[in-house]
Parts: sequence; C-alpha cells; structure tokens
Amino acid sequence: MSTLQQLQDNLAQSFRWSAPQPAAWVPPLAGSDHDVVVVGGGQNGVAIAYGLRRQGVNNVLVIDQAERGNAGIWSNIARMKQLRTSKFIAGPELGNPALSFRAWFETQFGAQAFDDLDRIRREDWAAYLAWYQQAVQVEVQYATRLLRIEPLSGGLLRLHLQQAGKTRSVVSRKLVLATGFGGAGENNIPPVFHGLPKALWAHTSENIDFAALAGKRVAIVGAGPSAFDAAGVALEQGAGDVHLLCRRSAIHHQPNTPKGTTLPQPPAAVAAPAKVPYGRNYPGAFQHFHHLPDEVRWNYHFNIKMGPDSTPEDSIRRATAFANFHIHLNAPWDGASPGADNTSVEWRTPDGDVLAFDFVIAGTGFRIDLATRPELQGIIEDVALWGDRHKPASGRELASAALYPYLGDSFQFLEKRPGTAAHIENIHCYNWSASLSCGKNLSDVPSMPELDRLIGGITRSLFLQDLELHTARITGSEAQGGTDNPHAVYAEALWPKRR
Repeated sequence: MSTLQQLQDNLAQSFRWSAPQPAAWVPPLAGSDHDVVVVGGGQNGVAIAYGLRRQGVNNVLVIDQAERGNAGIWSNIARMKQLRTSKFIAGPELGNPALSFRAWFETQFGAQAFDDLDRIRREDWAAYLAWYQQAVQVEVQYATRLLRIEPLSGGLLRLHLQQAGKTRSVVSRKLVLATGFGGAGENNIPPVFHGLPKALWAHTSENIDFAALAGKRVAIVGAGPSAFDAAGVALEQGAGDVHLLCRRSAIHHQPNTPKGTTLPQPPAAVAAPAKVPYGRNYPGAFQHFHHLPDEVRWNYHFNIKMGPDSTPEDSIRRATAFANFHIHLNAPWDGASPGADNTSVEWRTPDGDVLAFDFVIAGTGFRIDLATRPELQGIIEDVALWGDRHKPASGRELASAALYPYLGDSFQFLEKRPGTAAHIENIHCYNWSASLSCGKNLSDVPSMPELDRLIGGITRSLFLQDLELHTARITGSEAQGGTDNPHAVYAEALWPKRR
C-alpha cells in the first residue's frame, strides 16, 4: 500500500469515527444566493469553508483572485526555508488529528523524520495544504476578484465580482474577508522609492525574478524576516554583492529552537513557573485576548510596534553564509536617487559614500489601512476603527493603530455610528488588520486556533437571524411529531388493564 493511500485510509477511518456531518439547517432566504461568501482561498479560507460545513452551513462560496495553484503565499512570495513557528502548532485540522500536518508528514516519511525536523519546511507546508484542500473537498473559484460590496435591505450584501474579464454579482448573507496581509491595506513604500524608476525596484510582496539578478548588485532595504529571506534567495540565485540596509544600530533575532524528539508530555503536577510566559506564547489564556480591556490590548500592540523587528536566526545565517553579503547598520532609508542613465540606483551612506545598485528590494512591510482597499470603498465609512473607540494614554498614541478596525467577538465589523448600517456586522474581517483586536496576526499559522471562534460566531449569527423559524422548529408543531394515537405503542401496559 502506498503511503498516500494509507493517508487516505487513515483519514476515511477518522471520518467514520467522527459524528456524521450535520444536515444543512440554514433555511433558504429569498433574494440570497449564498449563506456565506469567503474571499480568499488560502489556508484560512479553505479551513473556514470546511469548518462551516462541519457545522451544517453548506451554501458557501469561496473565491480567490489568484490562479489555481497560487492562492496564499507559500508557493509564490513566501521565501523562508522553514516556517517561523513550532512544528507542533495546531493548523487547519480543526480537531481531527488525521487531517494534521504531522499525520500527513509522518505517514509519508516516518515518525523519526518528523522528530528530526527543526521546523516545518515551507515546501512541505505548501504540499500539505494542497492535500488538505483535496481531502476536505472544498472548491475554490479561482481568478475571481471582489470588486465592490453593495449593501441591500435586510442586511444582505450584493458582491460584485470579476472573473475571466467578465463581471457578475452574487448576494450573500455573510462575507468573510480571509485576505491575509494583502487584503488589509497596502505595501509600506518609504518615500525614497517614489523617485526611482519602478523597473529598478520591487517590494518583497511582489513576484521577483531572482534569476535575473545573477551577477547584479542588489540592495535590500529593511532588516526583518522578509528582507533577510529575499537576501538569501538573491544570493542563492547568484546575485553579485548584496547589501542589506538597516536603520537601527542592531538587528534583533530569535535564537534557533532545539529540535524536539517527542510531543511535550503533561507533568504529573504543575508547579508555578519561575517565569510566567507572556504574549502570544501565553498557553491556555491568549485565546481570550479579545476580552481584555481596550487599554491593555492597545498597549500590547503599542509595545510590539515600537519594539525592533525580530528575525529568525536561521534566516540571518542563510544570508551571512555568503561572503558577498554585507550589512549596513544605522543606514537611513532616505539617500537614493536614479543613476545618470536611469539603469541603476545610487545610494548615499551616512558617511558620504555612494553605492551603486542594479536593483533594490524593499523589505519594508505593510501598512494597515482598509480605506486603501478598492473593494471596501462602499462600506468603509461605516466601519468602526480603533481611533473611533479608544483614546490612548498620553505618550501611547500611535496613528497607524488608530486605522485598525475595531472588531466584535467573531471578527465582525462594528458600526461606526450604531443603528445606521446594520449590514456591517455581516462582514467578518479575518485578515491581518484584526491583530489589534485579537492579539494575533491572522493569516499566520499560529492564529489558526481562532478559526473556531470565527466559525462559531457566523453560525450563531445565522441562527439568530432566523430565530422565529428555528423557534417554531424547536418548540412548535414541527417539533411535536408523534402519531394520531399516542397510546398505541404502550397501550397494553396501561393500568388498569384495558378490557
């Protein structure tokens, strides 16, 4: 038996041992085509559709603007060799171990191979997600873009779509924006790039032809993970001198974690730790972050944003292994201009030196601002932002954070002016911009445990929207059942005995 066949058999057995999938319980609604439309067919969008089906919500459409095989980031703009998170972290399996990465990996390569992993290789994660989508049988309409959201009466949403150059529209009761960091704002492009010919630079979120940089002089602006990963790929593809320009006086890095050989086992008794874990690694508690007071959530976000970027040690060592890689500390991003022939970039250092580059890569991150998204122009004015709901203490102001959406318990938008835009709460924002509200960078692998809260919130809302019908089903004539003669089954046992 092949390992893939064994994997399929194991999965089929897990489905047999699980409770049957519930029957669809959401009633058809006149004028609506779908109960839920999910924008984004990457790891989260597929898991959301599967999770809703497990809860009896079947009329779900998933769309993605990418072509088949290019949804998400793992096979295109992600360039790390390994994921930046623990190999033990929960993924999109939603509680079914047979759907987990570990089951997929160990069935094919063995338990020892998993134990030998430091972290999950990016290519393996991409292959696992492709298998996962096939295993849970979620169809995605690719090459389909959301153009505009049109509010309708009764809280419905008309979604204007473009597919293969043609436009069409569908009506949905719910909309989920599972659009990663790309759907939460725009690339952060420092002003220094505005005067450079676009042919001479690219942002790390773009598809870059690294093979074309062989022998070229390349500058990398930024010192975060994406910057170092871009440097590593450029060097591996044969680039000439590669210079990384960091504004800070030092580069903060995460030490490599030791390889684990077994799953952590619970101790017989739990003693108070010498140092209480904190932040995203606060086990058993951080999923309740959204219940914290606004001031605590704001200050947590403020501290992260004001701190240094943190880059995995292996990403740094990947680049520094090359003798033609050079790091510039205390190198501000404001000294570039086109060369005389517009075929190069001249970069002036604080010491007065001028470096010439054939190509510049901006590893400068992203800027959260939903108002920059064309598809949200029809509704963004009705969305509550953190700047509308929270006034930080003096010295803790952060203009960029004020632009984040202020989300409800199930990641739904809330009305900027209560009572004026009922449709807003039918849009669930499960992307990077939710991080201030929930404490996690949604779209990252570590955020996947939050899927249950999203799915539960959607099903709860759909249930309450049809409360009158469900009340009749539960307590009314539909729930009574029975026969015309209720004593027929037990008549012989009635006392006194019938004559």
